[in-house]
Amino acid sequence: MSSQTIVTCFPLSESDADTIRGVAAEQFEVIVANQETISEEIFNADIFCGHAKVPVNWERVVAQGKLKWIQSSAAGLDHCLVPPVINSNILVSGCSGLFAPQVGEQMMSLLMGLIRRSPVFFKAQQAKQFVRRPTDNLFGKTIGIAGLGGNGQRIAHVLRPMVNRIIATDCFVDSATDLLNQGVIDQILPDSGLDEMLPEIDVLIITLPLSSSNENLIGKKQFDLLRPGAYVINVGRGSVVETQSMVDALSNGRLGGAGFDVVEPEPLPPSSPLWEMDNVIISPHVGAQSPLRIPVTIDIFCENIKRFTTGDSLLNLVDKNIGFPRPEHRIPFNW
Repeated sequence: MSSQTIVTCFPLSESDADTIRGVAAEQFEVIVANQETISEEIFNADIFCGHAKVPVNWERVVAQGKLKWIQSSAAGLDHCLVPPVINSNILVSGCSGLFAPQVGEQMMSLLMGLIRRSPVFFKAQQAKQFVRRPTDNLFGKTIGIAGLGGNGQRIAHVLRPMVNRIIATDCFVDSATDLLNQGVIDQILPDSGLDEMLPEIDVLIITLPLSSSNENLIGKKQFDLLRPGAYVINVGRGSVVETQSMVDALSNGRLGGAGFDVVEPEPLPPSSPLWEMDNVIISPHVGAQSPLRIPVTIDIFCENIKRFTTGDSLLNLVDKNIGFPRPEHRIPFNW
């Protein structure tokens, strides 16, 4: 029997599991769990890779003292980065930036759909109405990106040829030097500079993770600071935006439109007025979806198994006090 155990909980085929076993070799037994079994199988884990979407007794897991490392299969870490884990010696690594190309594409689908009034034309198509309606332009606009991690950087690269200016906020201002020098962004502000950025932009793109400091960060005050008719796109976490304030700003015409891949609450209840608005596009948290998602996740996990066994620093090692990797631990981006 192997001395240590890896427990996974994300969609794996037998071939996928065998790939992990090939890297784990004789040192680790690999158990493939699912959402029905993970709440118990987690107690067998020295290493856990996945995303438990069901309640896990993390306090008991930590107290047991067996689990040494969590590799999240998602970029968001709110499913496992709870106080008992934060205050423990358990290493945490994630997939931050790993799906940035897909998130960038999802952002573009939401933004261009709003700019070119796709919801209005889709409804007209269903009614078989061939009627011209006003549209807007992305060309010439100023973009603001709240959060310049992997997803924010990819979004800046995608939008650069299409817009006038790009301003960003981030808690690691110094890490944006290369982007400034390359002309990918025009200005970088600290995360405390969000309110300073808002009056300068036509589009606010939110890529922020959920943390205690980010919850309900963007509310009525922030929407009032934006230029009249501005657009808001959220591909970060739903709880970063105060939902009722967003509804009010869309209803009273303060905002030109909003696109959400993430919402609060999630899923959005049928009673929400957002479903009926012509200036809103909602996608069901699919920004990271791709045929490549599982293979890419397996790749980073297998590389990190090698690093874990040799004592090297993990890729995307999370600073548990801030909730995401510092720049020096991010995966290298090959765009």
